[in-house]
Amino acid sequence: MPTITVNAEPKTLPDPITVAGLLAHLGKDAKKLAVEVNRSVIPRGEHANCRLQEGDAVEIVTLVGGGSVALDPPTDRPLKVGGFTFKSRLFTGTGKYTSYELMQRCMDASGCEVTTVAVRRERLIDKDGKSLLDFLDLSRLTILPNTAGCFSADDAIRHARLARELLTNLENPGANWVKLECLADKRTLLPDPVDTLKATEQLVKEGFTVLVYTSDDPVLAKRLKDAGAASVMPAGSPIGSGQGILNPNNIRICLEYLKENDPDYPVIVDAGVGTASDVSAAMELGCDGVLLNTAIASAKDPLRMAWAMRYATDAGRLAYLAGRIPKKLYANASSPTEGMIATGAR
Repeated sequence: MPTITVNAEPKTLPDPITVAGLLAHLGKDAKKLAVEVNRSVIPRGEHANCRLQEGDAVEIVTLVGGGSVALDPPTDRPLKVGGFTFKSRLFTGTGKYTSYELMQRCMDASGCEVTTVAVRRERLIDKDGKSLLDFLDLSRLTILPNTAGCFSADDAIRHARLARELLTNLENPGANWVKLECLADKRTLLPDPVDTLKATEQLVKEGFTVLVYTSDDPVLAKRLKDAGAASVMPAGSPIGSGQGILNPNNIRICLEYLKENDPDYPVIVDAGVGTASDVSAAMELGCDGVLLNTAIASAKDPLRMAWAMRYATDAGRLAYLAGRIPKKLYANASSPTEGMIATGAR
């Protein structure tokens, strides 16, 4: 009875025995294995003819995975902003599209449940006499009126009141909230912190659910929350710039301040994202959602970009919930080293 080595372990086997006989003795399926005898690969068609002798070294290998994969994505809690609840964490805008038809298709592709609309005469009817409202599915979409273009608290409050009246007439739930913008100047479109805070306080008193556009200043963000804002929306970078998240550390501090003892408080990045990776980066920081417009509407292929933004929002959220691995200086193999047939590393 010869003694041979099988995967570095000595075994005494009946004589005579072939590779095929060895695999049968071990209860292994030859289709799922590769066999080496004395460092020479033995093709499966030769297993029955390859006789093993005293002292032979046999290696039997198979494939192993670096990890396991869940078949179904894990469930996530819905996004809640004030009294509103949504499955999608991507909010879109209605501006800058070449046609209302394209806007409509992009909204469908993005999967958004919320879209922003500015309250202005020129935004309701285009040069062809088409109404924006005819291209918005008010049974599916919650309209988020914004005060875009307002440069004072008084103007922003006035626009919010008009939007409430308009959406009340349309019987859309968006009548109960507003995306507040009080801009400081036309060049940067950065928010005026003083008037933004003033308008927030007044609109909260009037019963509005206020989502407030602000800079990435953590102190101002906390002041706005304390004033009653239902969501603080820090800019990733200037409106329409496409620069992405310029200061992730400030966003992290905003999240820390706003979610302290209130982990479900919604923080939504508003403005500046240019492509899908920017959206994913915002979500991976722990933001609860992203609001964008130009990144889709002004893309070379807006419809494809809408799909990309949809997937990026989901991917970034899943990555945040999963928890990224720590960054390391050196390599850390994902495949197991146990069972290696190599004699050593270089």
